[in-house]
Amino acid sequence: MDVTGVASFGAARFEGGACFETVRFEAGVRFGETQVAQDLWFEDVEMRAEAWFHRASVGGTLRFSVREVAGDAVFEELAVGGDAAFSGTEFWGIARFAGAKVGGAAWFDGAVFHEDARFDGAEITRTAWFDGAGFHQEACFDAATLKDDVSFQGARLHRGASFGAAVIGGDAGFGAADVRGDLAFRRATFQRTATLGPVVFPAALDLSDAVFESAVTIEAAVRDLRCRRTRWASTAALRLRHATVDLSDAVLEFPVGVASRSRPFLAEDGTEIDEEGLPDPRVRVTSLRGVDTAHLVLTDVDLTRCLFAESVHLDQLKLEGRCPLPLPPAGVRWRGRAPLLWTRRGTLVEEHHWRARRPGADGWTPAPDGTDVREPAALAPVYRQLRKALEDAKNEPGAADFYYGEMEMRRHDPDAPGGERALLHLYWAVSGYGLRALRTLGWLLLAMTATVLAMMLWGLPRHDPDPVSTGRTTGDTVTLTTRTPDPVNPSGPYAGRLSSERFEKALRVVINSVVFRSSGQELTVAGTYVDMTSRVVEPALLGLAALAVRSRVKR
Repeated sequence: MDVTGVASFGAARFEGGACFETVRFEAGVRFGETQVAQDLWFEDVEMRAEAWFHRASVGGTLRFSVREVAGDAVFEELAVGGDAAFSGTEFWGIARFAGAKVGGAAWFDGAVFHEDARFDGAEITRTAWFDGAGFHQEACFDAATLKDDVSFQGARLHRGASFGAAVIGGDAGFGAADVRGDLAFRRATFQRTATLGPVVFPAALDLSDAVFESAVTIEAAVRDLRCRRTRWASTAALRLRHATVDLSDAVLEFPVGVASRSRPFLAEDGTEIDEEGLPDPRVRVTSLRGVDTAHLVLTDVDLTRCLFAESVHLDQLKLEGRCPLPLPPAGVRWRGRAPLLWTRRGTLVEEHHWRARRPGADGWTPAPDGTDVREPAALAPVYRQLRKALEDAKNEPGAADFYYGEMEMRRHDPDAPGGERALLHLYWAVSGYGLRALRTLGWLLLAMTATVLAMMLWGLPRHDPDPVSTGRTTGDTVTLTTRTPDPVNPSGPYAGRLSSERFEKALRVVINSVVFRSSGQELTVAGTYVDMTSRVVEPALLGLAALAVRSRVKR
């Protein structure tokens, strides 16, 4: 049946149900403020113009089996006591469901929205099905209340979707969905959501200011995951791929794990979900600022761009698997005429930002626009707390890098006392804060070489003094006195003192001094002082070298 004029049922009252079957409405359809006590069915219907159901009320089920609505579809403040089914309907105009209330489940599977789809403030008591639906323009669910599960399996969201301040009572599924814009859940509340995802698309998943009231598993392969000021009131597991994660000011009341997943997520049929547009599977955490990390576990995530300053309880942060940190510039750098070889160690990106501002600091990463640059006094406690976290996890080699960073920040702190900074400079130059074995062994070799040379030139006497015995006889008594003459200082040209015999004696003296033993060699006054000095310096250097080796192999 064709209806050529406007079909108006505005404010009509149906004591029972109503059914429209095999009808084509050529003009507008108006059910504004209509009340239907029982079911309202539209079977095999076409609407060639707008459909107006503003403030309509259906006591039972609304079955909207309409092939297409050519104009705007207005269902604002619609009230349905039972289920509402819009499966397969094609909406060519704007679809407005703002403030609609559905007492049962809502079915939009296979529906196509060519213009904006507005579900602002809508309330759906049971599951909301959008499987296979197509959203060509904006899909807005801001402030909606979805009391049960919401499913977008295989849906096509060409411009993403917004769930700002929405309330989601159950799981949210986006398996095999084609999402080409951002998914925004800003200020959303997840009441009993056990699973969010898997979500796979090359844009942003925004959970900023969202609240998760129950234990949840979030599975996402996205370009960006924003969790700024997100609050987890229960345990959570974030299983991610490709994502750049921002956890600034997030609130973690229970253990939360952020882990990199090695393989793509699986669809319901067991096949891997395509990750087109997401070429790099690494997960990068970019900020932990303002986070109480006592409940945070990071597993196999990239920390090369992570901001740690202003975090709380960093000493309780757990780092599992491989969590790389930024390295200093590779190779030799030149400052004026002096070469600098940066020590290869794990650093904080905040240290990169600070060093990049200094003259001659080529190769260090500058701070992005809008990022505060922290001074050494602020970074030293960060290094200290991270060192303790790794020490508690029995990761001594990793903790050694953080100790090195802490000492570097103390050494460069302009507000530290001058004497302390001088000692730290000496400690750094001699042994790399007790962490660089090769540097210490180099100084030990140099010290031993200098000591050997000093012994050959001034420390060994010209000749080993021979004991001289004198005596006297008194009756039947013979008294003998043995005296060793003082060593005679060497004389003559220096080249003549550099003989193999004197080298062997000097080497024996130096080796014995390293292990606190006496060689028994007679020395000149100068040699005695050189030997005393070497007995203090060289064993200390040997001990520092042993300490550096231990810090790299201890578990």
